Amino acid sequence: MSQQTTLSNRRYQAGFTYIEMMLSVAIMGVVMLALMGVVNTATEAGEEVRTSNDLTRQARFAMARMVRFAGHSRHLMLPLRDKPATNWPENLREQTIPPSAPIGDSTFATAVLAVTLPAFVDLDQDGFPDADDDEDGLIDEDLPNDNTHDFFPGIMGIDDDGDGQVDEVPANWWDDDEYNGVYNEDPLNGVDDDGDNNIDEDTASDANGDGCPGTCGVDDDGDGDIDEGSADDDDEDGVTYDDPYDPVVYYLSGSSLIERMPARWNTDGISTPDGPVDGRDFEESVIAENVTRLRFERLDDGTALELVEIVLELTDPTSGETVSLQTRVRIGGAL
Repeated sequence: MSQQTTLSNRRYQAGFTYIEMMLSVAIMGVVMLALMGVVNTATEAGEEVRTSNDLTRQARFAMARMVRFAGHSRHLMLPLRDKPATNWPENLREQTIPPSAPIGDSTFATAVLAVTLPAFVDLDQDGFPDADDDEDGLIDEDLPNDNTHDFFPGIMGIDDDGDGQVDEVPANWWDDDEYNGVYNEDPLNGVDDDGDNNIDEDTASDANGDGCPGTCGVDDDGDGDIDEGSADDDDEDGVTYDDPYDPVVYYLSGSSLIERMPARWNTDGISTPDGPVDGRDFEESVIAENVTRLRFERLDDGTALELVEIVLELTDPTSGETVSLQTRVRIGGAL
């Protein structure tokens, strides 16, 4: 073997030089940084997708709940129709986070949707719809003076008339529309008796105001007797005002969208004055978080149809990403 071949082999066996190793490390570093950038970008993209999916899932779930209950309800309680005597729109209830300025003389902008409980709900699983309080097969047919039987003006804990105040004093708890402290001024007769652009929204326990049990001169319960019992007994079953409205309510608490559901059991521990279960008993659950806009508008077309437009917006507090849904639902349209 020649000397030249031996020297060449020794160089080969010696491996990389210092300069070659440094160049290799530098190249490896550049490659790793590039890979880390790709990984970080992919991770951020994945997080954005997860955030968007979560916001969309929450918004769709909440919207579906509101649409389902409104579509199966027989009566829209809130928003009210706009009242000509006020300078804020009762038919439009919108609330934002951070809070937007109220309109006119209203002191605080609040959003609320309230419908009467549909017949498909039976939370206590007794075989009767929870809305059928007296279990006679009929729903909301024998209202008390306090239509929701919760001993508060309008719906307990809710700003019914959009003036920014809740259950305001000196309003009487028989004042179902929470307006001017006047009560029982709009009987169930299809007429706007008090001139506030709303119909049948503040009835007495004699719901139609005719002074007779049920309807004067009619055998309401089909038992062969006419107008038996008290004028407060609208279904002529011998028991007075035993089937109030049971409101399902949607409103904001902070940035959480709350669903309030009537309960057929004693949730507040109070059993006076009319027994353990009344309109003060309900369960509440959060159906969406991070709500930044909630809007309910009552749309009346001059007919008996009740239509509500709903806008729901959710915003992620970290990324600022927003998901917004909008729809219209006809009250009772799914019945």
